[in-house]
Amino acid sequence: MQLKTARRCAIAVLAAALTCAAAPSLADSYPNRVIKIIVPFGPGGQPDVIARVFAQHLAATVGPTVIDNRPGANTTIGSKAAATSEPDGYTLFFGSSTSLAIAPALMANAGYDPVKSFAPIAGVSSSPMYLTVGPSVKASNVAEFVAFAKANPGKLNFAAPTGGPPHLAGEIFKRATGIEITPIHYRSMNQAIIDTIAGQMDIIFDAPAPLAPLLHDSKIRALVSLGGRRLPEWPNVPTMMESGYPGLDVVTWNGLVAPAGTPEAIVTKLNAAINEALKNPEIRATLTKFGSEPLGGTPHQFAGFVAAESKKWSEIIRLSGVKME
Repeated sequence: MQLKTARRCAIAVLAAALTCAAAPSLADSYPNRVIKIIVPFGPGGQPDVIARVFAQHLAATVGPTVIDNRPGANTTIGSKAAATSEPDGYTLFFGSSTSLAIAPALMANAGYDPVKSFAPIAGVSSSPMYLTVGPSVKASNVAEFVAFAKANPGKLNFAAPTGGPPHLAGEIFKRATGIEITPIHYRSMNQAIIDTIAGQMDIIFDAPAPLAPLLHDSKIRALVSLGGRRLPEWPNVPTMMESGYPGLDVVTWNGLVAPAGTPEAIVTKLNAAINEALKNPEIRATLTKFGSEPLGGTPHQFAGFVAAESKKWSEIIRLSGVKME
C-alpha cells in the first residue's frame, strides 16, 4: 500500500513538473495586446519626444506600444490615472522629477504616492539645471554673480512658473549661496525666457534643451551648472562644486514605472528592454541633443533614486515655503 501511494505521489509530482515546463511563463506570454505609456505632458515637448523614442524601441523589441498624453494639474492628472490603472503591465507611466517628486509634495492632495503607488522599472535620463542670465546681468561667472547679489539683496529676479523645477532650482540656489533673489511667477516658461532675453527679467534656471539655441545665439549666458558634472556639450560651463559650493546636484530626470503590484516578471522584462535601448547609439544621440544623460540600472536602483529625490524636493519645498497658487 505504501509503495502504491508513493508511486502515485511520484506520478503526480512528475505530471505537475511537466505541466509547468510546458506552460509559458508570464514574461514569455507578455504582451498579448497593446501597451500604453501615459505621459503627463502635452505632445511635442522634451518629455513627450523622449517617451516616444522609447515607446518605439519597446514596440520593436517587446510588443505594440502607444503614447497616451494626459497633461494638466502640474502632471497630477496623468500621474493619478497611471497609479489607479490595473497592474497588469499594459499601462505604464513616463514619470519625472515633477510627477514623482515635486508635485506630490507641492499639492495638498495629488491623489497618489510617488513611492507606494508605482513599481519602478528603470531610470531613463537626467539633465542638470543651469543658472543662465540675460543681458541685464553683467556678471561673467558665478562668483561675480553671487557678489553682486549679496551687495544688492532683492534687486535681481528670476522668472519661472510656480512650483516647477526652474522655480525650485532658484530656491535651492538661494539657500546654497546665501543670496536674496526674487521669484517672478509666470504661467509658462516660454514667456519667462522671452522676457529674460528682452532684459525685463534677470535670471532663468532651466534644463539644457530649451536654453541651447539661445546660448548658441548669445541671447543668454550660462554661468554655472547645478548638476554634479559638466555636460560634454557645454564643457566651458563649470559646476557649482567647481565654483566652491559642494554637495549641490540639482537635475531633472525621467523614467518608466508601472502601477504598484505589476508582476515582477513583467517589470524585469521591461527593465531589460529599457537598458538595451540606452545602449542604442541613435537613442543616446537623441538624449544628447536634449542635454540629457542616460540613467538605466535595475528596478531596485531606480526605486532608491525616486525615494531619495522625493525626500530631497519635499524638504526644499518645505524650507522655501513654496505653495501652489
